[in-house]
Amino acid sequence: MQENLTWNEFMRVDMRVGTIIEVNDFPKAKRPAYQLIIDFGYEIGVRKSSAQITKRYQKEDLVNRQVIAVVNFPKKQIANFMSECLVIGAVGDKGEDDVVLLQPDFKIQNGLKIG
Repeated sequence: MQENLTWNEFMRVDMRVGTIIEVNDFPKAKRPAYQLIIDFGYEIGVRKSSAQITKRYQKEDLVNRQVIAVVNFPKKQIANFMSECLVIGAVGDKGEDDVVLLQPDFKIQNGLKIG
């Protein structure tokens, strides 16, 4: 475990619920990944993310799935794609390629804040 955060540091991380509305292959990524298009509702809108989740998830299983993502990180260029948020997942025993997405138990409103 790393050093503890302060409450104020944690509150700066803006995690929101979003629904994946489109999934595309990402052949130019160094490691197998998908390009995700995620709807975070009216306030935030639609954002893009690159996710290395191809081992556990098929594209068709991801569409309409709600996920949790950090929406206030700076944009990050990944090959020819600009990632605008960071989808959150638990890393499994097999390392970075073994990611399980975090999601709400029930369908809820896009854009709701996690905290």
